[in-house]
Amino acid sequence: MIGLGSYGYTAPSSKKINAYDVPQGVDIRGRFDEEFAKILTKDALQFVADLQREFRNHIKYAMECRKEAKRRYNEGALPGFDPATRYIREGKWTCVPFPPAVADRRVEITGPVERKMIINALNSGAKVFMADFEDALSPSWENLMRGQINLKDAVEGTITFNDKARNRVYKLNNEIAKLFVRPRGWHLPEAHIFIDGEPATGCLVDFGLYFYHNYATFRNTQGQGFGPFFYLPKMENSREAKIWNSVFEKAEKMAGIEKGSIRATVLIETLPAVFQMDEILYELRDHSVGLNCGRWDYIFSYVKTFQGHPDRLLPDRGQVGMTQHFMRSYSDLLIRTCHRRGVHAMGGMAAQIPIRDDPTANEAAFELVRKDKQREVKAGHDGTWAAHPGLIKTCMEVFTNNMGNTPNQIETVKRDDASNLTEDDLLQRPRGVRTMEGLRLNTRVGIQYLAAWLTGSGSVPLYNLMEDAATAEISRVQIWQWLKYGVELDGDGLGVRVNHVFGRVVEEEMARIEREVGKEKFKKGMYKEACKIFTRQCTASTLDDFLTLDAYNYIVIHHPKDVSSKL
Repeated sequence: MIGLGSYGYTAPSSKKINAYDVPQGVDIRGRFDEEFAKILTKDALQFVADLQREFRNHIKYAMECRKEAKRRYNEGALPGFDPATRYIREGKWTCVPFPPAVADRRVEITGPVERKMIINALNSGAKVFMADFEDALSPSWENLMRGQINLKDAVEGTITFNDKARNRVYKLNNEIAKLFVRPRGWHLPEAHIFIDGEPATGCLVDFGLYFYHNYATFRNTQGQGFGPFFYLPKMENSREAKIWNSVFEKAEKMAGIEKGSIRATVLIETLPAVFQMDEILYELRDHSVGLNCGRWDYIFSYVKTFQGHPDRLLPDRGQVGMTQHFMRSYSDLLIRTCHRRGVHAMGGMAAQIPIRDDPTANEAAFELVRKDKQREVKAGHDGTWAAHPGLIKTCMEVFTNNMGNTPNQIETVKRDDASNLTEDDLLQRPRGVRTMEGLRLNTRVGIQYLAAWLTGSGSVPLYNLMEDAATAEISRVQIWQWLKYGVELDGDGLGVRVNHVFGRVVEEEMARIEREVGKEKFKKGMYKEACKIFTRQCTASTLDDFLTLDAYNYIVIHHPKDVSSKL
């Protein structure tokens, strides 16, 4: 390997004479492929470069503001409502009416932008499919570019997949789910594309390429005159929402379509953002179609925000569900905020996977899903998320039984009682205990997820749950927090401190992983590399903001320019 500073390594030189046709200042360091070149056209790259140049300083400032907020929290401050924007929270404004195409969103399915997944998800019977460039995707050059090709084919209605192993060809049904796309968060770079000498912003690449190639077709078909539609992740305050709104306006102007065509749902999945929900909707009021409870990332963010607060230690992650007061308060306030502003309040993820070889365990899992969705619809959510097509029917039945033919609950469930929720409600310490099994599960899930991510998979079935980066992040930061504060495992009578057993637990869980996956897969997989990264992050003196930022360096592959390059 030849080092390339912060990002990846250089692949061996190829004698093949090929290069992308790029505008000035754009340098593509990913592998050349003729199919990729149909996405990476000169005009599409110019659009991405224009976005990067206009907004990069705004993005950098927003990331500096995140660092400053973290410094305050680490010194003992607590997040809360901003007195300066009280007028927005108390104002009587609403967002623009939602497009008819997305009035009914009672069940949404999510998954990576893989070809077979896209077809199955669009055919699943869900109302919406959120195609993911973020937590459910390992952002290798191959995955990102093939994802753009797959989405273009899906929007055009031509996508097919020939599964030779099953001797089956997959294609779209006549009726399919509405397509939303989730680009990466503001913090993630795209190190295969450099613009003016620095890596592009990942989300601007994801958004820019998809929008450029698909806006016209999407508006004429799925969007019924609106769109495209997006999900926006990982925001911490309305400053970041304002940047997205400006990106949308610039894209609409470039395309010559009316303002408000693009629509987006924001994931409220960071603790600081829960105090900015009105402000986030206000900044996006011409482009918003709601907020979503990104509850796994929200738990991760709770630990990260309070990394300097030893009085706010989490119990085992399995005990931090929606019945915890701070989680229920977050959900209730989100519903009240959205319905007050005329947009959808989307519920959280059901991560269960059907257990085909154990009917009893399968029924128990589905019963958990039913109870969770029953709680959501009765609370006033307009829809929910599922990770597997096998859950769609169950989730749909629960919401339809409660909502009837009404497409949403925006006008019928206002949740004015949630107006009394305070900062203390949203920050209440979670209750529960910490156990050896909780430590072992965190270790096992974190290492296995990261091993899969390093080898190209960002959505990974583990122990009958579909895990993505959010659950791996919870595992990592929880272990880090327990180690930093010398936590005692108090829930199973052992009374041992995590610091005294973590090294042994890692060794034993690696041995268990090898037994479970088999020696051959263990040998071929990147389990040892994943273990090193995971344990290094868990034992670091300073908590890394994101697991995937460090791991990203392992999947970036730069290809040297050849003599015909126009760069």
